[in-house]
Amino acid sequence: QVQLVESGGGLVQAGGSLRLSCAASGRTFSDYAMGWFRQAPGKEREFVASITWNGRSTNYADSVKGRFTISRDNAKNTVFLQMNSLKPEDTAVYYCAAAPTTFSKYNYWGQGTQVTVSS
Repeated sequence: QVQLVESGGGLVQAGGSLRLSCAASGRTFSDYAMGWFRQAPGKEREFVASITWNGRSTNYADSVKGRFTISRDNAKNTVFLQMNSLKPEDTAVYYCAAAPTTFSKYNYWGQGTQVTVSS
């Protein structure tokens, strides 16, 4: 089992920045690829970004490329999502998730953290 706890969400004006963190506990963090997803009101959950177990490869949704950066610190069992140039359409609950690889099903999820971007 892997337990995931997100933090760092909040209210920010358009153009601002936030840094989300996801702390993992349980099984060995470096065994897992990590991803960030988000779900806006009335919409389905969507992929935001992913990172391999060693941090060497990342992938982003087109909507966040050039604005968001995913990173991880395996020594601290934490994955981050740096979000810059935020837009109102980035408003959502953000979830981190763990999977055996970035191509696998994500089978561990956090509870989510709310990000609200005002115009």
